[in-house]
Amino acid sequence: MMVKRNALGRGLGALIDDANKMQEGAGINEIELSKIEANPFQPRTKFDEEALAELTDSIKELGLIQPITIRKIGDDKYQIIAGERRFRASQLAGLNKIPAYVRKAKDDTMLEMALVENIQREDLDAIEVALSYQRLMEELEYTQEELSSRVGKKRSTIANYLRLLRLPAVVQKGLIEKQISMGHARAIINIDDSETQIMIFEQIVKHGFSVRKVEEIVRDLNAEEGKTASKTTKRKFPKEFQIVKTQLDKTFSTRIDFSMNNKGKGKITIPFTSKKDLERIVKIIENQK
Repeated sequence: MMVKRNALGRGLGALIDDANKMQEGAGINEIELSKIEANPFQPRTKFDEEALAELTDSIKELGLIQPITIRKIGDDKYQIIAGERRFRASQLAGLNKIPAYVRKAKDDTMLEMALVENIQREDLDAIEVALSYQRLMEELEYTQEELSSRVGKKRSTIANYLRLLRLPAVVQKGLIEKQISMGHARAIINIDDSETQIMIFEQIVKHGFSVRKVEEIVRDLNAEEGKTASKTTKRKFPKEFQIVKTQLDKTFSTRIDFSMNNKGKGKITIPFTSKKDLERIVKIIENQK
């Protein structure tokens, strides 16, 4: 449970060094839980109940090994800067007092420390991380370069998280609820059309597509979109059938021809180049039965 100093990351370490300059008292203080209130800037919107229960059991057996960080906001009144999960678990464990570092910090410093501590040391879902980065940029007016330096993450990493916030709400919700992975989401974001993004998401949930499979689908869809000869057809062709066509192309190792009229009627044509190629296609169809 005790976190080694080098696990804090360059970003958080720099913040704590800054905060040390404003520290009220040296060492760790035992603070009554009744005098501590939650952090209004807490980026975490939910806490994993099972993980919280495990931490509670650990605290009951060993006590709180890693102190939380708080700031004084009045006479005998404190507010959490970092460590709300530990605070909640200590409440559930029935503790009256917990060890804490007491610091003075302005609201912007408090927000930054809470967000960075959660990004680097808590297991936030990807959307919560993205929202944390967005808040740091909007509320503290950081550029991506400045934020990269502050939190010790590559600019490209930050950019990839921020791009997730452009996904439709239903896809973001699926990522939060672990219906899809970060890899799936990063592949979907490369499609410009939101309807197609949602359709691909639904296909992933329905069929359990791997990240590599989704990357192939997205790559093929983008390649099809780039073909000027098929632009007129695609304006009339429902988006969901583009994925079906891509899958059939791969299944039969040939370019399947789809056609459809305005009433929704049409046909699927599977071309073959020789008798042997036809036998190959027939065998594939028979194996699908």
